[in-house]
Amino acid sequence: MPGLLGRLGLNSGVLRFSRRALTLVWSTNRQLTLLLTFFTLAAGMLPAAAAWIGKLVIDAIVAQMTVGTAGGAPDYVPVLELVVAEAGIIGLLGAAQRGIAACQSLLRAQLGQRVNEMILEKALTLDLTQFEDAEFYDKLTRARREASSRPLSLVMRNFSLFQQLVALFSFSVLLAGFSPWAMALLVLAGLPAFVAETKFSGDAFRLFRMRAPESRLQLYLETVLAREDNAKEVQLFQLGPMLLGRYKAIFQKLYGEDRALTMRRETWGLSLTLFSTAALYSAYGWIAVTAVKGGISLGEMTMYLMLFKQGQAAVAASLASIGGMYEDNLYLSNLYEFLEQAPASQSGDAPRGPNPADGVRFDAVSFSYPGAREPALSAINLHIRPGESLALVGENGAGKSTLIKLLCGLYQPTSGRILLHGLDVREWERDALRRQIAVIFQDFNRYQFTVGENIGAGDIEGYADESRWEESARKGMALPFIRTLERGFGTQLGSWFKGGKELSTGQWQKVALSRAFMRTSADVLVLDEPTASMDAAAEAELFAYFREHTVGRISILISHRFSTVRQADRIAVLEHGRIIEYGTHAELLQANAEYARLFNLQALGYR
Repeated sequence: MPGLLGRLGLNSGVLRFSRRALTLVWSTNRQLTLLLTFFTLAAGMLPAAAAWIGKLVIDAIVAQMTVGTAGGAPDYVPVLELVVAEAGIIGLLGAAQRGIAACQSLLRAQLGQRVNEMILEKALTLDLTQFEDAEFYDKLTRARREASSRPLSLVMRNFSLFQQLVALFSFSVLLAGFSPWAMALLVLAGLPAFVAETKFSGDAFRLFRMRAPESRLQLYLETVLAREDNAKEVQLFQLGPMLLGRYKAIFQKLYGEDRALTMRRETWGLSLTLFSTAALYSAYGWIAVTAVKGGISLGEMTMYLMLFKQGQAAVAASLASIGGMYEDNLYLSNLYEFLEQAPASQSGDAPRGPNPADGVRFDAVSFSYPGAREPALSAINLHIRPGESLALVGENGAGKSTLIKLLCGLYQPTSGRILLHGLDVREWERDALRRQIAVIFQDFNRYQFTVGENIGAGDIEGYADESRWEESARKGMALPFIRTLERGFGTQLGSWFKGGKELSTGQWQKVALSRAFMRTSADVLVLDEPTASMDAAAEAELFAYFREHTVGRISILISHRFSTVRQADRIAVLEHGRIIEYGTHAELLQANAEYARLFNLQALGYR
């Protein structure tokens, strides 16, 4: 048996998550877990008690019939008392089964929420590079697809196995009076089905792991076909039929694999069920012949037949529980594989730097994306002092946004170091570092929240502070249009929820700018293409206001508009991840190199 189970992969290593799942359920709700244990124990013991009393009922009936046949007066009271006792036991059994169902239902809701919270909490600790990794998304997809159901399923199978083992023990005590070989026959009859079911469970799991990328692609196609932010292009470019065709093709591929596995599984299942049925009726004949020979009473025959039927069901249920536990453990390995994933980098614990007057330094910083052939940044050296503004200029893909993500600690340099207040950002405590920096990326989030919540998201400590919403909206130039909204800061934005209002791209950008101004404690303010959707007048007004309200703080601006860039104290021109020019606007024009070329090209468009 150990060798067979080993070949199937069913060993203590595979079943190692059972204890963790039980611990998880216990910590989720101890009262419900104790109730579930009590009801399970009762449900395991009561069937044997019912069979024993059933035997007594039949024997009492036969005895009273014998009295009547002999001319005496039958006494119905003992028979009726036993019938009432059996009815009480059956009632208790029904109550125990209902109790198990109630506990299971309540635990399902609580445990599903708990596991999803664990997944989301883990996601909050991981690095941006991990979220940009396809393999990470495969792990996340596998963890989330059945994470809410598998832990409870595993626990319920453990309890079911416990219930069946209790029942089998009580059955074996009664069946021992007939023959010790009866229990051996029960167990052996159920083993082939167990072996086959375990094998097919393993096949199903391996199929599940292999198809994670296809499942993710199918989910993405659903999003593209059914989300409002994709609908305009899908309709305009008539992409719908093609994308729907790809969606159907993925389903057909997955369905074909499922169908082949299902047919194999059910064909073997039918064959082995017939084998078990033959074993049951062999025992049936054995018991019947023994009763005819007078070896057992009619009541004993009835009890043994009932015990054998229930025992066979209990053996089948026990083996099914073990096979199911094996399958659940396989799926739970996906969950714990994700939960045990370490962040790509470790942060320090320093709450501040030793020298705030030093500002920001990039010291020979290089960075390469995983799997990339060329570095995104190479040997970057910059020093930005408090009160200074720096503009980053370059073609798309030059490395400007990557530089900002490194400063925020979202990526870690491949080589070199970045210092804030004289301390390497890797030595900062992660939340403390991010409180020092306010950033609006060009692909900022458009939260399906109220206007005020969208702005308040810039500083979690002031998230619900309405006075700060208004001040930040004024700085971000969003206040005038917010005042025209029917519910002002309480207006629901987006189209996902009832009553939501969709803003123009320029208005969304002003909301995002207001969000950046919420972080008043930040020493570094970064605007990554903040005016891409604003007109020239709004842009000029914003940067006049921006320079006025960032005195004493570091400001970093990424923009393709040179009318904006020229206002910065220093300008860095990036090309293929390297700084090729650095200086003031006047100095760079005088150098007559790449910056001057780009500036003059753009200036021609305004002439």
